[in-house]
Amino acid sequence: MKSRQQLGASRRWVIKVGSSLVTQDGQGLDHEQIASWVEQICLLRQQGHQVVLVSSGSVAEGLVRLGWDKRPEALNDLQAAAAIGQMGLIQAYESKFQQHGVHTAQVLFTHEDMSDRKRYLNARSTLNRLLELDIVPVVNENDTVAIEEIRFGDNDRLAALTANLIEADLLVILTDQDGMFDSDPRRHPDAKLLESVSVDDEKLEGMASGSGALGRGGMITKIQAARLAARSGAATLVVGGRSDDVLKKISAGEVVGTLFKPVNEPMAARKQWLAGHMVLPGKLQLDAGAVEVLKQSGGSLLPVGVKAVFGDFQRGAVVACINGEGREIARGLVNYSAQEIEKIMGQPSSEIINLLGYVDESELIHRDNLVLVN
Repeated sequence: MKSRQQLGASRRWVIKVGSSLVTQDGQGLDHEQIASWVEQICLLRQQGHQVVLVSSGSVAEGLVRLGWDKRPEALNDLQAAAAIGQMGLIQAYESKFQQHGVHTAQVLFTHEDMSDRKRYLNARSTLNRLLELDIVPVVNENDTVAIEEIRFGDNDRLAALTANLIEADLLVILTDQDGMFDSDPRRHPDAKLLESVSVDDEKLEGMASGSGALGRGGMITKIQAARLAARSGAATLVVGGRSDDVLKKISAGEVVGTLFKPVNEPMAARKQWLAGHMVLPGKLQLDAGAVEVLKQSGGSLLPVGVKAVFGDFQRGAVVACINGEGREIARGLVNYSAQEIEKIMGQPSSEIINLLGYVDESELIHRDNLVLVN
């Protein structure tokens, strides 16, 4: 694991800013604070860092512009607020960066952009090219067209997926707290700030606090984001965004915020993409033997190990593999449709030809197209 000094000197960063920070807790865009972050990002670039900025705040800014005092529940109202607020948000960033002679590019993602392999690769190519051109990409979820069931979740997950996408060294999540505490500091005055944790620590969820009124995240989504970012080898730093010169302090190797350390070797790019899917069209329930094979030996999934099929999906879909208790243990690209798997499940691969009349592959999911989760 890299030291704080090494992380501060690392080349490629993704910096995520939450909506409560950008909009002064919903009071409108905080232009002074935005100017401070922009100035620091420009300094980072002068030091040789490449930076992708992921910024929430379009919905919150839209609420202010519309005069709405609380976040609406209706999806079309949220989308309307996002469309209005995104104009002000991107204008603010562009004008501040222009003052330093730096060009920016607006990049809006939906879940489908990350789930479709071709669009995923195109997005990666575009971001990499923008960085090569010395431009700062400003990324946000495309809230105007996103469907509620597949939203990223306060952009923490989007930031982590972006870190995977460009193989960033460091994900910095700027939030309204100084970092992660061992209990909710808003309820427990004696809560202690955690300086460093491992992303696989199972106790983290129990210490996480909830989200505020404007955001949809909270510390739990930051833990999930850190784990997702770790799949490409990125460390995650959760730190107070209102702290003076916080980005400068990070680049200098100072101990600020909470560092989430990756513990395993980076996952292959294709498996990062598989792991990043939010919405899966189906599930395969496995018997205990198949679960053991996947977890212990990293083998392929064969028809004989499947007990039940849930959902309607076609060949090439990404599906979840669950154990007898319903917990997801892996996911991967299936070689057969749901209807075909129902016919061959529980049977040896040698029977596929007799049951279907043809054989595409002997495995339901090849190990190269399968990734363990949790």
